[in-house]
Amino acid sequence: MFVQTVLCLLKIMKKTYSLNQNTIFRRLYYKGQTVHSKFFTLYYKKSNNKPYNRLGFTVSTKLGKAVVRNRVRRLLYESFRLYEQHLKTGYYMVISAKHKIVGADFYSVDQEVLRALEKADLFNNEKTDSITD
Repeated sequence: MFVQTVLCLLKIMKKTYSLNQNTIFRRLYYKGQTVHSKFFTLYYKKSNNKPYNRLGFTVSTKLGKAVVRNRVRRLLYESFRLYEQHLKTGYYMVISAKHKIVGADFYSVDQEVLRALEKADLFNNEKTDSITD
């Protein structure tokens, strides 16, 4: 009974945690791999086989005031959250927003996030056909 409860909790647990250490951000910018998109740049690097991912966002003040920046952050996080269960674990990721994302709708941002994650080969070995439907 206890083992079943633990297994159930492990399935529910979050696979991605916040990345908020400046040193890791800088390490990803300089030594991580990059994927460029129309709306953002994804920096990623494999960590030491941890059972979770760490995700951070960079949204410059050049994009607009706080309301605009928070909307961009929410768009990116929500589109990432939809694919979170299908991603490999043990990665540090930073998504740095570009100026073109300011007027974008959710569907186009979501498609770009999917394309960037596929290009970075961050999905599990399972088929991604069910994701794109």
